[in-house]
Parts: sequence; structure tokens; C-alpha cells
Amino acid sequence: MGSILRFRKLCYVEPVKCLKGKGNDDEKKKQENVASVAEKVGKKQQRKEWRCIDSCCRMIGYLCTTWWLLLFLGNFLSGLKAPTDSPGARLKREGLTGFHPVVLVPGIVTGGLELWEGRPCAQGLFRKRLWGGSFAEMFKRPLCWLEHLSLDNETGLDPPGIRVRAVPGLVAADYFAPGYFVWAVLIENLARIGYEQKNLYMAAYDWRLSFQNTEVRDQALSRLKSKIELMYATNGNKKVVVVPHSMGVVYFLHFLKWVESPPPMGGGGGPTWCANHIKAIMNVGPAFLGVPRSFSSILSAEGKDISFIRSMAPGLFDETFRFQTMEHVMKVSRTWDSVVSLIPKGGETLWGNLDWSPEEEHNCSSQTKVATKYGRIISFGKASSELPSSQLSLFDATEDVHQSVPNNCGGVWTEYNQMSKESVKKVAENKAYTAKTAIDLLRFVAPNMMKRAESHFSHGIADDLDDPKYNHYKYWSNPLETKLPIAPDMEIYCLYGVGIPTERSYLYKLSPSFDRCNTNIPFQIDSSRGGVHFVDGDGSVPVMSAGFVCAKPWRGKTRFNPSGIPTYIREYQHKPPSSLLEGRGTQSGAHVDIMGNVAFIEDVLRVAAGSSGAQLGGNRVHSDIMKMSERINIHL
Repeated sequence: MGSILRFRKLCYVEPVKCLKGKGNDDEKKKQENVASVAEKVGKKQQRKEWRCIDSCCRMIGYLCTTWWLLLFLGNFLSGLKAPTDSPGARLKREGLTGFHPVVLVPGIVTGGLELWEGRPCAQGLFRKRLWGGSFAEMFKRPLCWLEHLSLDNETGLDPPGIRVRAVPGLVAADYFAPGYFVWAVLIENLARIGYEQKNLYMAAYDWRLSFQNTEVRDQALSRLKSKIELMYATNGNKKVVVVPHSMGVVYFLHFLKWVESPPPMGGGGGPTWCANHIKAIMNVGPAFLGVPRSFSSILSAEGKDISFIRSMAPGLFDETFRFQTMEHVMKVSRTWDSVVSLIPKGGETLWGNLDWSPEEEHNCSSQTKVATKYGRIISFGKASSELPSSQLSLFDATEDVHQSVPNNCGGVWTEYNQMSKESVKKVAENKAYTAKTAIDLLRFVAPNMMKRAESHFSHGIADDLDDPKYNHYKYWSNPLETKLPIAPDMEIYCLYGVGIPTERSYLYKLSPSFDRCNTNIPFQIDSSRGGVHFVDGDGSVPVMSAGFVCAKPWRGKTRFNPSGIPTYIREYQHKPPSSLLEGRGTQSGAHVDIMGNVAFIEDVLRVAAGSSGAQLGGNRVHSDIMKMSERINIHL
């Protein structure tokens, strides 16, 4: 910035002309003095004029430099450790070798996406990554980039003239960005005990789509079925170990039902396909019952991190620079049906009501236990999060107020444009929402998105699993509305980190700029009043969502697990890295960083080499998941 200002000064300050002839020395000195004074005044004016933007640019430069330096130290220097430190090398010395073929299933966001067809603004980007990698195109042409990541609002498929597809192969999700690993560490350790591409496969798919639409558009489920059958046949008829992560867990749960269902809706594998081809399913950071953060993402396109920035610098995005960042994020994400797959499942039975929750008396931020009403996932105003339920007004989602004059402020389109200011205020007046009523709230504020996505997903609890309606694909990714396959020799693992504060419920308020028409998102998290409440988890998925199905509905022979498939809970107590040289930590329990956890890697490698859950030591539980499961009354 300093160089730019000096160049500007040289361009715009007139040079002093030399005077010829005798007797002009005094005049020359005067001219030099005038020029000197003008130069000093110009410098002061430039400093005054450019002080704000100069400071902002310098600050951004310092932050970026610091970030990349820390990223380098945390990720690249950790690679200087001797290879013998890795679990794969140690187990290899013990004589462990790969036995079962392994299939990896990535979750939401972490898989790369590349362009196959685009608009004129995307010239030169054929087969270049739009998501994952360096994200260079986001900075070069942000609006074009967002347009190509969006799906069609009506169909949930490609917009006309745009084709974005999942990156194939192991490179699809080994690294999310340079230096930021996802599956890379696990892949490297698997390679140390003999794995390669003939017995190791990354089942990449377009994570933006609904699960059934990955088959409709890309035949992703059919290709996964064929690949598992091929790996089974070409590796001596050895069953496959599947390792799905995060949303990939519920995606593969959908696959289990799809592969055995008859066509055209299913894959036609028959009722014994899973028993014949799958040895174990090792679910990592499983979002079986969804995540409360999905509510805040759809409602206001934010979570704890964004709300913290807003509280520190109010109006930064909406008023100071007018980037309308949150509106753009909401516009794009509301075209992704997969977001709705992460809405909490099980309603008030599992997540609690206005007066109760399974995590009652839990407080992850202190040793003193206090009663927090986590069942109120969304509360407007501090009082509504604490008042007795009898004093709260109820929200009537059946009242059609969208016919009022819409709040059309222009700018970036969101579905909030279709709502009047009166209807927005009715949502927020002394209201609190549970896992059940919050879905009604989303149907009210995002009717187009929810109508489209709910044709692919369901979030309830089945009364009768033999009801023919549960043969529809919209129920297949909900573990409370579908049965596990008849495969008594198969094993199911719930592997996840604990000991990290994880978002559970939110305190909201009307946006300060709501009446000034500076934003098309009328709600935001009220961080000034402790806007996010936390429970135990891995930083993204609460313990209840990750471990409940293995702790209760699938434990033993139940209506959800008719053949009694053995289930195991393996929790990893989070321990942050002791220094930058450890990178993101070898004992981390964080949602993505767990992929570098040595205990987790060892568990996966031993199962892939033929060990059973019992040989691993059975359940390993550090959290209160068993106590929480006992508090939940569900018919088994």
C-alpha cells in the first residue's frame, strides 16, 4: 500500500521547473520552498485520506500471512516426524496386513467438485475444481463461482447450462485445501499395511444433492454397488469394510436400503446383498440423528463462529462493506437438498421439549451443573429460553401470512423476500421452538426449499416399520424409520470424538438492520446474551446424535435391528495438540481432525485386517451417552 501511495504522489505532484539566467537564485529557492511545503501538505492529505483503507489492507495482509504461517507450521512441519511414528508402520512391524477391501465414503463439504459445463463467466475452468483445493476462483470471480455451485430451485438438480460433478478417485477428499487433510492420513496408514487402489476406493458423490438424486443424475449408488461387488470378487471373495464420515454415514444408510430394494426405486440386490458383501461399517463422526446447527444454517446462514464475528463487529458484512455475504451464502445453500438431511430426527422424543431434554443438567463449559433447556433449540429473546412453557406463546404455522405485502428490499434473493415484516415479527414474539416445531418454522420461512427437500427426507419416528409407506426412499436415511439389513455377521461401529463443546441450541433476535432494509435475513444469533448453548460432542455433532442409535435402537435384536447386528461404540477423548509441531493433533476428537487420531486409525486398520469388535475391546465410552439413552423413551 505504501508503494502505491508513493507512486501516486510521483504521478500527481508537479515537478519544479528549473529557471534559467542570472539573478534568479532567490526565486529558485522560493520555488523550492513552495514545492517542499506542497509536498509535505500532500503527504499529510494522503495519509489522512488513505489512513482507513491503508490500515484495513495492512490488517488483512497480516492476518493472511499469520494464517498461512500457522497452517504451514501446523501441517507441514508435522510431516517431518519419522514414518515409524505412524500407526500403520507400527502395526506393519507387528505383522498386520490388509485383508478386507476398504471403501471410504466422504461427508458433506469435504469432497471436491469440478466444472464440466458452465456459463461464459466460467471460461477456462473446464475440469477445474470449483470446490476444494485452492479456492482461487472464489476470489477471482465470486458471483460466477456462487452461481455454478447453486442447484436448480425447482428440481434440486443442475441449472440449465451448468454441470458440476464430484471429483473421482482418492484425491476427491484426501485434502480439502492445501495442507488441510481429511482422509489423507488414514489413506497413508492403510497403504503401509498393503492397501492400494485395487482394494481401496473413495466413493465420491455430489454432496449437494439429495441422496436419491445422486442416483437419478449420476448413478452414484449403482456405481458404488458395482464397485463393492468388483472389489469383493477380485480380492478373493473377501467382504468389504466401509468407512463413511459425517453426512456420508446417513448417505450409506440410505444405500443399505436402496441396494436391497427392487428397481426402479432400488438397486435390486435382494435381501442378502449386504450380508454377502459387507463385513463392517465403521461410521466416523456419524450424524445419524442430524445436527442442531442445520436449523441455524437454514434460518440465518450462521453458527457460533459467524455470530461471534457479528458481535465483535456489528454490521460489518451488511452495512460497512455491503458485501451481503450471508445473503449469498443463504441463496446458494438453500438450493442444496443435502442440508435438510441433517435436520434433527426424532422430534421431541429424542431432542426434548420445552421443559426437558436428554442432556438435562449438563453444562460443558463449567463444573457446576445447571438446568439448561436444550429442548428449546431456537429461542427468541433471553426470557423465552428460560420462562416456563405455560408462559410462552405458540407459533401457528398454518396461518398464511405470506399473502401480505412482501418485504421486498431488493438485493440478493432469499425466501425471506416473500414474507411481510408483520409475519417476521410473529415468528419472533416470545417464541421458543423444539426439534418438532422448528421444522414447522423452517417450512414457514423457507417453504420452497422445504417442500422440495422433504420429498426426499423424513425426520420422524416410525410406529410400524412394516407399513408399506416406509419402502419409499425418503425414509431410508432415517435410522428411526427404517430397518437394518438381515446380516447377523456384519458389524456396525459408531466412532466419534467427545470432550469438545458442540452447538445444541440457539438464542435469536431480530436483526438490527431489519427495519432499515439493509439485509434480507431478518434474524441473527444474539451473541451478546450467550446466543449459543453447548453440549458434549466433537465440535460439530452432539454425542446424542452420534452415539444414540448404537447405544439403544440398534443394540441387540430390536424392531430397528431385526437380525441383531453387533454394534459398538468407540469414543475418543479429545486432547488438543501440545505444540504446533503436532499439527492438528494425534489425539484429536474434532469432527474432521479425528481422521488423524492414532487410536482411531489403529481401530480402522485392525478391523480392515480382520479383527472383530470384540477383539478391539468392545465398547469404549467416555461420555454420558448411556445415561442419555436411558432417559429417552422409545419403543424398541
